[in-house]
Amino acid sequence: MNRPDLCLEFVNTRYWRGQATPTETLNQPEDLAAWSAANGGPKGAKPLARKEFDQAIELREMIHRLFDAEAQDKAPAARDLEALNHALAEAPARTTLRRERSLYGWDVDIRSGTALALLAPVLWSAGDLLAGSRLDRVRRCANPECGWLFLDDSRAGKRRWCSMQSCGNRAKAKRHYHKSRES
Repeated sequence: MNRPDLCLEFVNTRYWRGQATPTETLNQPEDLAAWSAANGGPKGAKPLARKEFDQAIELREMIHRLFDAEAQDKAPAARDLEALNHALAEAPARTTLRRERSLYGWDVDIRSGTALALLAPVLWSAGDLLAGSRLDRVRRCANPECGWLFLDDSRAGKRRWCSMQSCGNRAKAKRHYHKSRES
């Protein structure tokens, strides 16, 4: 239930960030409610009001900037860290564990209908990942058009692509094409 990379999965709801028009999967509040439910969030949560939805998108972009900077060995902007700390302080606290299908997770009171309540597990994930021992394993896909962020759990810690099925294969095909043209 509690996944350290949940915050990165949330960030990746917007992808192909290196293209002129990135792909957005969260276009309306219902999309966010569905994403949350599919990723271990509360089932049956009502979609947020438009203002709350807009705040959720701002939180996503702030989390992206934090981890994108870390993935590039740059210091994140102080304002982004301050914004995350503010969001964590305002989000519901982790107080109650629940067990579901032999896994444990934090129970969140979502009755308030706020972005901070719905995204509390994402915020906790971001804080835990930033403060934990795996921060140096956060990577940005080597495909400049992709821009996905991921947690590199490979043994050697040298994974370059978000996945070999998409960006990795594209890079291999491109290299092969250029090599065969040179020959």
